[in-house]
Formats: sequence, structure tokens, C-alpha cells
Amino acid sequence: MADTVREIERKYEAEDDTRLPDLAGIDRVTAVAEAGTEELDAVYYDTADQRLAAAGITLRRRTGGRDAGWHLKLPVAPGVRDELRAPLSETPPPELTSLVRSRVLDGELVAVVRLRTRRTVRVLKDAAGTPLAEVAEDAVHAWPAAGAVDAGTAGAGRPGARWREIEVELVGDSGAGLLDEVGRALTAAGVRPASAASKLARALAETGQVRDGAAPGERPIHGSAEAAVKAKGKGAGKRGKKRPTAGDVVLRYAREQVRVIVELDPAVRRDLPDAVHRMRVATRRLRSAFRSYTKVLDRTATQPIGVELKWLAAELGVERDREVLTERLRAGLGELPGTLRLGPVDARLRIWAERRRAGARDQLLDVLDGPRYLALLKTLHAFLAEPPLRKAAGRPAPEVAAGAVLKDYRRLARRTEAALAASAGRERDEALHGARKAAKRTRYAAEAARPALGRPAKKFAKRTKRVQQLLGDHQDSVVAREALRELATQAQRAGEGGFTFGLLYGREEALAADRERALPDVWRKASRRKHRAALRP
Repeated sequence: MADTVREIERKYEAEDDTRLPDLAGIDRVTAVAEAGTEELDAVYYDTADQRLAAAGITLRRRTGGRDAGWHLKLPVAPGVRDELRAPLSETPPPELTSLVRSRVLDGELVAVVRLRTRRTVRVLKDAAGTPLAEVAEDAVHAWPAAGAVDAGTAGAGRPGARWREIEVELVGDSGAGLLDEVGRALTAAGVRPASAASKLARALAETGQVRDGAAPGERPIHGSAEAAVKAKGKGAGKRGKKRPTAGDVVLRYAREQVRVIVELDPAVRRDLPDAVHRMRVATRRLRSAFRSYTKVLDRTATQPIGVELKWLAAELGVERDREVLTERLRAGLGELPGTLRLGPVDARLRIWAERRRAGARDQLLDVLDGPRYLALLKTLHAFLAEPPLRKAAGRPAPEVAAGAVLKDYRRLARRTEAALAASAGRERDEALHGARKAAKRTRYAAEAARPALGRPAKKFAKRTKRVQQLLGDHQDSVVAREALRELATQAQRAGEGGFTFGLLYGREEALAADRERALPDVWRKASRRKHRAALRP
């Protein structure tokens, strides 16, 4: 795994004759130490249509300075990026290129820009001599790479660009307040905030290499919906202002889920907290939208995509379900007094969880590196570029959205009533699990409808979520009991005894029974007729 550095900085630009102010005395800064001058030479890589640049991502090979090597910068928040580093090599290293696969797809990474920078660094220190921030003053010279590696031929025959840039980067936990104070001092001296988010962005612009249009998945996706509206002669309000159509609303929701899947891909690969869960939810929301809004999107086109989304959600679920189950079992053990924790139960659970984790993690990375996942990403980009809209896509959004939500509600009602009438045991467990999936789909349909229906859709989704959560807790108990039975069997075979795991099994069984008793009241409150009536436009 590549080394990772969290980069929190502000960028500025200045004319050659602008003098930087003395920053000593600002905030906690008591001294400014010269850290020398470096000569940096970097070649930036991207696809021919600049998909990484469109996403604010940079990949470079840099020599010179203290951190020579390959650097991949992934945006985290405005002014915050994670920089992942790998040793120098002739070609982009796989540990970095895998993190941009969801953007690059099967495109080739080629050299696009070369930058030579003369960097002068000053370190801002507090009274104890602790570094607070670094101020880097850069004299930058950029050329189109044009496949050249030799300085004498880089960008030959094509215009280069020069500018002066100042970067102020925090060191440690200095806090953003210091950046604000330094920024005010710099602007007072005539320095201005950078016009581009990165050196690469400015280099591409000033060397005439910015591509027309956006990268796949970044293009506007409402063109076809607008065409449908015009064909029907609808979509104009009383004052001539275009009202959102059903196609506008559904495609906006679908686009957001694709964005989340693509952007979370590197976070899942890096095993960042909650990344797997969020990516899985996005796949489920998109598939649910395909199934709920069949009047807007052609089912014959979306159904094959939905099959692949279901597959991806299942693969992500191996890791996510393991996380949830392990946390639940650990919490259950932690609640027991020491007198009831007989045998090496903590060690037994830890070994069991680690074995499952290693297998699930390896399996997930194989999926993300595999051809089926790549094909799905390409299909999603193609879907956004040419959405398969039906006639109803041009109709006003409220009436279509309300119909879709209420259709899913009726499905939920049938499943819930069937579950309440089912015999106790496996039959009821399976029926409640089916009702849970229906509740989730209804909730997602209502969430997608919020731009069209407003507050009623928000409230409806909230009430449905309560039903979903209760049924989800019940299902988690079913899964936990299966795991506890397995742990107890393993413990007995090892001569450790299974008392503690049996005790936890009984507690999970009681919890499930409690959720079953609570369901009629929760469902009654969520299914009141006035809540459904409020959805109608």
C-alpha cells in the first residue's frame, strides 16, 4: 500500500515583483525559518480526454526535492487532499493506478504536462520551535508533455507558461485558523488567491490543452429529458419558467448514485471507514430507482444494469455484513458481566472475525480489479450519456413521482401484512426479511421524489425508514444467531464450552421477539392514510 499524507493547504499567485510579507507575529508564529531551495521536475499523467483533471485528481512522476516519486492526489474537501506516494519507476505504479480505475476505465494514462519548479520553502514556527506551516514560493514553468522526457524537447514548438505561485500548507494539527491569518497577511501584500485549483489545472489552461466537454459521467444528462418535454409541449409553468419533469428528477437522482459509486471506489480500495457501506447503499439506491420509476426509464434497458448492480451490492455486502455482524457480536460480549464470559470467548470471536475479514477483503479487491466491474462502470457512464427515457419522462415530476412511491408502498403493505400473519419461526423470519427489502425500496423511491414532492416525501421516507430499521434489526438478529451457533460449535469442538455463545443466542432470540411485537404499532403509525394522501400533487 502506498504511503498517504493528508494535505491541507491554500494556494495563491503573485506577480514577479510582489514581495511577500514577514509572517512572524501572525497567530502563533514567532519565527520564520529558511528551509532552502529545491529544483523539482514533474510529469503529469492523464487520459487523452483528461478524465482525472475533470475530477480534480492529479497523478505525477516527480524528481528532485525531499519526496521524489509518484504522487496521486485525491480530493477530500475544498483545500484538502490525500496524497498517496510510491517510489520512482518508469511507468505509473499499479498501487496508484488501481485507485483511479473508476475514472480511467480502460483508457490509457499518458504524459500530458511537464512542470519545472524552483521552490523556496520557509517554515513557520511557534515559540517552542514546533513547525506550524510551510510557505512554498514556486517559480513554475510548464509545457505540454507531448511524450517528451528531455528538458530540451519538452513541448518543443508549443507555447509554454510561467507563473509564480505560493502554497501555504499546515504541518501537523495547526488548525485552519492559521491558514486564515496567513491568507489575510498575503492578500494585504498584494498576493491573490490562485485562479486554478492546482498547478495541473493552470498548466492545462495556459498551454491550450483543456479539452472541450467533460469526462465520461461528467456530461450533462438532461438533454434527452428536455427533448421529451419539448416533444410533448409540456414543462412550461404559468410564467414561462420550466418546471422539472419526471425525467429531470429521476436522472438527477441516478446521476448522484453513479457519482457516489465512482468517487468511493478508491476509498473502498483503501479500506477507509464506512466506504464499503456507502458504496453499497448507492448501488442499491440506483437499482431501486430503476425498479420504482419504470414509467420514466425503459425497463428493458435498465433491467440488465440492475442485475449487475445487484451483483456488485452482494459482493460489497460480504465485507459490509461481516463488519456489522462482528460489531454486533463484540457489543453483545461487552455487555455481559465477567462471571458469564466463560472460556476464551474474546479470542475465539477475534480469530473467527479475522478469518472472515481476510477472505472478504481479498474477494472484494478481486472484484474491483475484475472485468465485470469495469464493464459495469462503462455501462453506467453510457446510461448517463444516453438515458433510456420513456414517454412519461416529459410529464410533470410530481404526478409521476407520487405514483411511483405509492406503487412501492402498496407492495410494502402486502408484504408487511403477510409477515404479520406468518407462522413464528423460519417462515416469519423470511417474510419479515422480504418486508424489510420492500420498505427499503419504498424509502428510496420517496427520497428520489423529494425534489418533486418536497416535505411530504421527506416525511414519508422518514416514517418508512423506521419500519425498515425495525425489520433490519430483526434480520440482523437472525444472522447473529446463525453466527453464534457456529461459534458455539467451534468452541465445543476445541473443548472450550459454548455457554457464553449460547447465552448470547438466547438474548438475540428475545430481541427478535421484541421487534416482532413492536412491528404492528410501528407499521400502523407509518401507514396512516393521511401520510399517503399528502404525497398526491
